Parts: sequence; C-alpha cells; structure tokens
Amino acid sequence: MTATPVDDALSEPAGRVGRSWTAALSLANGAIWVGWYGPLQILLALQAQDLAPAGTSKETVLAWVTGAGAVVSLASNPLFGALSDRTVSRFGRRTPWIVAGTVGGAAALLLLSAAGSVWWMAAGWCLVQLTLNAAFAAVTAAVPDRVPRLQRGAVGGWLGAAQILGVVVGTGLATAAGGVGAGYAACAVFTLAGVLPYVLRHRDPRLAPRDRPPFAWRSFARSFWLSPRRYPDLGWAWLTRFLINLSNALVLLYLLYYLRDRLHYPDPDEGVLILTAVNGVTLLATVVVGGVWSDRVGRRKPFVLWSGVLMAVATALLSGWQTWPGAIVAAAVLGVGFGVFTSVDFALMTDVLPKAMDRGKDMGVINIANSLPQVAAPALAAPLVTHLGGYRVLYLVAAGIGLAGALLVTRIRGVE
Repeated sequence: MTATPVDDALSEPAGRVGRSWTAALSLANGAIWVGWYGPLQILLALQAQDLAPAGTSKETVLAWVTGAGAVVSLASNPLFGALSDRTVSRFGRRTPWIVAGTVGGAAALLLLSAAGSVWWMAAGWCLVQLTLNAAFAAVTAAVPDRVPRLQRGAVGGWLGAAQILGVVVGTGLATAAGGVGAGYAACAVFTLAGVLPYVLRHRDPRLAPRDRPPFAWRSFARSFWLSPRRYPDLGWAWLTRFLINLSNALVLLYLLYYLRDRLHYPDPDEGVLILTAVNGVTLLATVVVGGVWSDRVGRRKPFVLWSGVLMAVATALLSGWQTWPGAIVAAAVLGVGFGVFTSVDFALMTDVLPKAMDRGKDMGVINIANSLPQVAAPALAAPLVTHLGGYRVLYLVAAGIGLAGALLVTRIRGVE
C-alpha cells in the first residue's frame, strides 16, 4: 500500500499522481456507475413495467421511483462528503466511506432485485442511492486531495472514461444476465470488485486529530450553503453543470420507451445497449483528449462552452430526425460533446473549490448538480411525453436547456 504523510490532508497537492493511482481510482468510479446505470438504463424500467398498478402507466412509476432516489442522492452526497472531511482514520479520510458505501450498495442492489411492489422498489432504489453516494462522494473528493491543478483535466478525463464504461458495462450486464434478479446480482458483484484495487493499494492522506474542527450541529448544517454571492464562480459553474446534466437526463430517462413506442424498434433492450455503446465509443475518443488538451493550454471555459453547444445540437436531432439512423447519429455526436464536457467541467469544478478542509462536502454540493436533474427530469419529462407533445417536444426542450447551460459558463471570471 502506498503510504502518504499524515499532514498532507489539508495541503494543496503539488506532486503529480501516477498511472496506478489514476487507474485504480477510475476503476472504483466506474464500478459505482455500474451499480447506478444497470438499474437506470434497463432494470428499473423493466420492473416498472411489471409492477405498475392497474390504471398507472409504467412511465409514471419509473418517474416516481427514480425521482425519489434522486432526492435521497441530493442529501446523501454532500452529507457523506462532509463526514469524510472530518474522518480521522489510519486508512485516511475517504477510503472508509468508499468501502462502506460499496458494500452497502451491493447489498441494496440485491434487496432491490427482489422487489414485489412499487413501494419496495422505491425503497430499494433509495437505499442504493444512499449507499453508493457515500462511496461516490469519497471518490470524487480524492481528486482535489491528491491531484495538482494542471493534471486535473487529464485525471478527470480518465474518471469520465471510467464513468461511461460503467454505464456501458452496467447496461451490458443488465441486458445479458438473463433476468432482472441476475442483472442486479451481476451489477452488485462488479461494483464490489471494482473498488478493491484502490482500497487495497492506495492510502488516502490522513487527517490529524488536531486539524479536525470542533463539531456543532448548527455550524455543520450552515456549512452546506455556499453563497453564490460570496462564491460567484462556484455558483455559475454549478448552474452550468446542472442545466447540461438536466438536458442529458431528459435524453436518457425514457430512451427504452422512445425506441419501443416512437421508433418501434423491434428489440428496444438491445437498441438501448447499441446506442449506449455508440455513445460510449465517441465519448471515449474525446474524454481524455479533451482533459489533456485543457491542461496543456491552461483553459477550461471554451471547452465547456463548445461541448455543451454540440450536445444541444445532438439532442435536437432526436426531436427533428426520429428514425433509428437519426438516433445513432445523435448518440455519436452527444458522446463527442459529453466526453469533452465530462473531463473539463470536472477540472473546472475542482478549480473553484473554496477550502481544503471542506473538499468532500463542497464536491458533494457540486455533485447535487448531477443528482438534482434526476429529480427534475421525471417531473418535467412525464407531462411533456404524455400531454404536451410527446418525444419531439421533450427532446427540443432538452436541447434548449443544454444550450442555456453551455452559455452560462461564460459568466465565470476566476478560471480561463
């Protein structure tokens, strides 16, 4: 195990991290996304179809279940990030939460696989979100803990590559396992196995007991509010991420139903896997390159702006070109844009963090911009699809939201 000095936890990292550390953290990140996106892409939709009560549509059930899970994610990510900030342990601040979160997440996935009602399904998904967000908060906080600023684009690129591979692997496992229960079990096993190289080989910087501030409930609760007036760059960066992720969430939420009910694709499960794979290939082609390029030129905003514009164009294609070839082209273009956005926006976010002591909590607040769209997307998408124009209007609205997010990055002043 690689040792790290005790007093490094609150210092600004200066030495470059090695390939082994980056690979292990990326694998852990990807494993967590397998635990999320096997259910989100395939398994929850199949369960919603089977468990929807008479008179209630599968779309409504899926929207309520994913929305409830996203509410849990909203609270748990910054909470566990803050708890990891304060953790004094021989294993560092982050590793105990990565281990606890993934073990709990695997158990929750198995519980969810046995759901016999919508309420059970919702409770199981909320537990998955609670536990895996504990691990995810710790994984993302490890980057500003260990990675110097001019390497964060590259590391963010590898984390982004692992993220999309996690989506592809999760979708593949859910599709190929041979049933809902087997799909959940496969995702649970992969999630557990994927974190082992990091927790066994790499030790986090340890927080000295003398550096942990006294705990008071009132100040602890107040610390979760990061005033946009006091930290305007963080506010604009957060809003940019939220809007672009909301656009992406609107694209993904009803993808299975879009292929089956609108495009009449003969095997919609297989269609989701094909589109995810196409999107993953083009994303992988740009995610690391975009991050490395951003590091070399020392700029973030132009990459975020133009990748967001490209994603909006791809989303608009789903509205205006509603055919299977159109879906493939849109998936490919969306992957190109999201690849660059994923790596460079992650680096931009770490560049605007206020305090070293609060990296985990602040990254958790930033990660709300990933999970809040899961709450907003079902509430927005369900009426659009069922009452206000269907999938054509849904994807047109999603394109407009993504474009707005891309343009707002120009308001950031402290980062080029």
